[in-house]
Amino acid sequence: MRSNRIRTTALAATALLAALSLTACSGDDGDSSDNGKAGSSASAADTTGKQSPSPTAAPDKDGTDADSDSGTGTGSTSGNSAAPAKSGGKNTTGSTDQAGSTKNGTPVTCVGENTKITVSKVSRPINHLLLTMTNAGSRTCYAYYAPKLRFDDAQAVFPILDDSKPQAVVTLQPGQSAYAAIGLAGEDDQKNLHKATRLGVHFSSKNPAGDTGTAPAELTLPADTYWGDNGFVTYWQTEMADALTY
Repeated sequence: MRSNRIRTTALAATALLAALSLTACSGDDGDSSDNGKAGSSASAADTTGKQSPSPTAAPDKDGTDADSDSGTGTGSTSGNSAAPAKSGGKNTTGSTDQAGSTKNGTPVTCVGENTKITVSKVSRPINHLLLTMTNAGSRTCYAYYAPKLRFDDAQAVFPILDDSKPQAVVTLQPGQSAYAAIGLAGEDDQKNLHKATRLGVHFSSKNPAGDTGTAPAELTLPADTYWGDNGFVTYWQTEMADALTY
């Protein structure tokens, strides 16, 4: 009787130990599953935070971003036109010092250095001389306003006839000529005439009150040339006939 009771107690204890073992195993399996899920989430998050840069943001070979301005004026890889190259802070495109450039083709002022000027007598009108200025240079020149004349050592510039002003500045291509008439004296000068042998021709600049800063053309006058205080010189004209109208 006592032996059976001991055996029953031992069996009950064995069954209890088996149940406890099963419970412990079940708990271990649950923890393992949860830990696996947490590990997967952590790995995914870690992968997301460490993604490689997109190809469009990848650096160029020189270490600069493809879309950034490198400061060399070579443009970006976005398809925009390349900026002009620079040298010493100045744009090197369109240099005006090269042959055939804008600088070499720009018209200049007609002066003694690029023209040939002559003075001659004319039969009509009477008491008139004719100035002829020919462009002897290789570039177009502008014959501004009227020639500024001085007979011999006269202090004052010979009067300019305002009524002869043309509608536009006379422009001379190489080889072309402009004309100005000199009315030597007026009706009131017949008793007060001055003999002259030399004529200084000064050139007008774009500013009528200014001076070109160049040397005047020195001409020898025809024999027996006399001028009076009421004489005049016309503006430069394209046609000889227009100059001799006055």
